[in-house]
Amino acid sequence: MRSSWILPVSVFAALLLGLLPLPGALQPLRPYWLALVVAYWVIEDDGRRGLGFAFAVGLIGDLAFGGLLGEQALRLVVMAFILQRFRNQMRFFPVPQQALAIGGLLLNDRVVDAALHLALGLPQLPWAYWIAPLIGMALWPPLFVLFDTLRISRRKAR
Repeated sequence: MRSSWILPVSVFAALLLGLLPLPGALQPLRPYWLALVVAYWVIEDDGRRGLGFAFAVGLIGDLAFGGLLGEQALRLVVMAFILQRFRNQMRFFPVPQQALAIGGLLLNDRVVDAALHLALGLPQLPWAYWIAPLIGMALWPPLFVLFDTLRISRRKAR
């Protein structure tokens, strides 16, 4: 309740950034915005955001992006499960170290995505798509600071 507007606005912004048209050459470099937003809320929202939250956001992402229903939900649930397991450690990592862990999780997301495509007989994504986790890792520090500033200033205002 403390950050009542920040959560839906952050998910909505991640959806918009995911739908933003990019030139074909830049498309593989698009970071997985929904994963970054879900990661922040799973880590920082006192354990109230977890697998159900990740599943719901993933289903919304599947509907918004027009992909295979449940694909992003599965990917985000796997990520949220790992984050919940190591939540206490992640909270005390400095932000650059958190960025490395988030980069590893985003890389794991690509592996889950590739395994899912392989299992379903869908075409694999080009190799350039494996660069996006590095960009997501680089975006984690400013995104974390922005969300933390909004969440803490909102809490102080009450």
